[in-house]
Amino acid sequence: MALVSVFEAVLALICFLFLCCLRNKNRSPKSFPIVGMLPELILNIHRIHDWCTETFERCHYTFLFNGPWFAKINIVGTCDPTNVHYIMSSNFNNFPKGPEFKQLFDVLGDGIFNTDMDLWRKQRMVAQEFMRNQSFHKFLLRTTRDKVEKGLIHVIDYVAKQGLVVNLEDVFQRFTFDTTCILVTGYDPKCLSLEFPEVPFSKALDDVEEAIFYRHVRPQSFIKLQRWLKMGQEQKYRKAWEVLDDIMTKYICQKRKELDTTTKGLVSQNGEDGVDLLTSYIAEEKPTGLKCDDKFLRDTILNMMLAGTDTTSSALTWFIWLVSRHPIVENKIIEELQSKLPAEETKKRRLFNAKGFGLSTRSIMRGIKVISTGTIPAQGTSQTRHTSKWASSSSNHENIV
Repeated sequence: MALVSVFEAVLALICFLFLCCLRNKNRSPKSFPIVGMLPELILNIHRIHDWCTETFERCHYTFLFNGPWFAKINIVGTCDPTNVHYIMSSNFNNFPKGPEFKQLFDVLGDGIFNTDMDLWRKQRMVAQEFMRNQSFHKFLLRTTRDKVEKGLIHVIDYVAKQGLVVNLEDVFQRFTFDTTCILVTGYDPKCLSLEFPEVPFSKALDDVEEAIFYRHVRPQSFIKLQRWLKMGQEQKYRKAWEVLDDIMTKYICQKRKELDTTTKGLVSQNGEDGVDLLTSYIAEEKPTGLKCDDKFLRDTILNMMLAGTDTTSSALTWFIWLVSRHPIVENKIIEELQSKLPAEETKKRRLFNAKGFGLSTRSIMRGIKVISTGTIPAQGTSQTRHTSKWASSSSNHENIV
C-alpha cells in the first residue's frame, strides 16, 4: 500500500508539472514551481531582446515575470504606450524607484536615474534648462556635424574602399559614445577611428551595464556572495566602477582648471562654438540651486552618458537595417535627396543641414544631419516600439519620456 501511495504521489506531481508547462502556452512564459520563469529566461539569455519582444507580443504588451520564490525577483514589464504614459507622465509620483532600485544601480549614485520626488524634479528641471539653452544647441550642432563628417564618414569610406566587413552597430556605438561624451564633458575619447581602439571609458561602461543586467536575474544572496569572494560579474563591476571614477574625476578636475584660467569661471552664453553640459553645471552652480560638487558632477556625467549612448546607436542600426530590407523606401530617400540638389551635383556626396529639408526647429536642435548616400545619422533619443501598438498611439503621447 505504501508503494502505491508513493506512486500516486509521484504521478500527481508529474501531472501537476505537466499542467504548469501547458498553462498560458500562447501567452506568458512557462512558470514552474519553485523556480518560476527562470528556466525559460536562462534558455533565451543569448537572445534576450528577441525573447522579450516575442513575450510582449504574446501577452498583449504587459506581463508579470515570476522569478524563483527564494530570490524575490518578480518584475512587471510593459511596452504599452498607455501604461508607459500613465507611469512616466500622468501618475509619475505613484511610482517611486525606491531603495531596491538604487541598490541595483548603485554605480549611478544620486544621479537623475536613481533619485525620486523633489530631487528628481530639480535635477530634471536644471538639465532641461541647460539643454534648451542656445549655447548648448550650437555646441550640439557643431559637435554632431564634425563627428559625422570627420569621424563616421571617414571610417565608412575607409571600410568600403578596403572591402572590409565591420559590425555596423559597433561603428554607431563608437559614434554615439564620442558624441555623447563631447556634449556632456567637452572631451573627445576618440572611440571612433580607423584603428577601432578599446577605450577604457567605453569598456567600463559596457561592463557596468552587463553586471547590472545580471543583477536583475540573480538572487541577492548570490550577488552578495560574488561581491564577498571578489569574483564573477561583481568583481568586473567593481573594477569598471573604479575606472569610471578615475576618468570622470580627471574630466572634472581638468574642466575646473580650464574655467579657473578663463574669465574666472564665467561662461559666455553667446559663445560662437557653444558650451558643453559639464561647463554649464560648474559655471552656473548658484542659479541652479544645486550643490555641484565633484560627487554630484560625477553622478550627473555617468547618468547622461548611460542615457545618450546605447539608445541612439541602437536606433541608427535598426534604421539602416530596415532601409536595406525595403528598397522602395531607400529609393524614395535617395530621390528626395536628389531633389534638393542641382542636377550636376547629384553624383557628389554632400552633408546637408536640416534646414534644407524643411525640418522643424525642434528637429534641427537635435542635430539631425543627412548624408546624400541615403544614410541619416541622428543625434537624439530613441525608444523601442511594437509597430502594431505604437503606430496608433504615438500621436497621442508625443512627450511620454
